[in-house]
Amino acid sequence: MYQENVVLCGASAYEQKFYFNEDFSSLPESVREELQIMCVLFTEDVGGVLTLEFDAEGNLDLKVAADESDLLFDEIGSVLKIKQLQSEKRELFEALEMYYKVFFLGEDYDDMPEDMSELPEDE
Repeated sequence: MYQENVVLCGASAYEQKFYFNEDFSSLPESVREELQIMCVLFTEDVGGVLTLEFDAEGNLDLKVAADESDLLFDEIGSVLKIKQLQSEKRELFEALEMYYKVFFLGEDYDDMPEDMSELPEDE
């Protein structure tokens, strides 16, 4: 169904805005809020632009970009922060991948691992 990456959400330190793809509006409000807080805090901390994108296989990628002229962008900090988020939000990211694979790529829910049966609630 999808050939290119599909953006779930993103935040920009330059425009001080958060973007959420309305194709995912069926996600629980608590999940959308958690994504917004995570993205905005990331860009406030290290700068640049953070986007969460699904690739063609349904894997969730955290992508960071920065203007070349942005001398305040913390490149090392961004790498460390991405690793921290991948560790702390692992269950959320896995659940989002499952959601995308089932509802957008049309994969069978029964083929999914048992430990990914629900989106996590607020922590």
